[in-house]
Amino acid sequence: MSIPRWVFIILALLGGIGIGIAYGWYFDPVDYVDIPPDSLRVDYKADYVLMAAEAYHYEQDPGLAARRLAIFGTQSPSSIAADGLNYARANGFSDTEITLIQDLVTALQAWSGIQ
Repeated sequence: MSIPRWVFIILALLGGIGIGIAYGWYFDPVDYVDIPPDSLRVDYKADYVLMAAEAYHYEQDPGLAARRLAIFGTQSPSSIAADGLNYARANGFSDTEITLIQDLVTALQAWSGIQ
């Protein structure tokens, strides 16, 4: 009694997939090093803006909040916060969170002189 050829093909495919997954996960996984923060998805950026707004609420230091948001690159901190506010309004953030971000946007606009 011989084993059908398709059984060997399926076993070879499963073995190759298993070896590939093991190699990618255990022997040579991808290491993300020095990835710029502006490569984050927009929802993570909005979460970061919310965290900066919560910190600003307690510290009341717009300069420190601006430095926290400056990691996102070439945009001004007030426009980064405004983008986070727009995302928060469009995606169901709570009223308290939206108020915190709005306070941050207002403070950053006043701090930087942008009206």
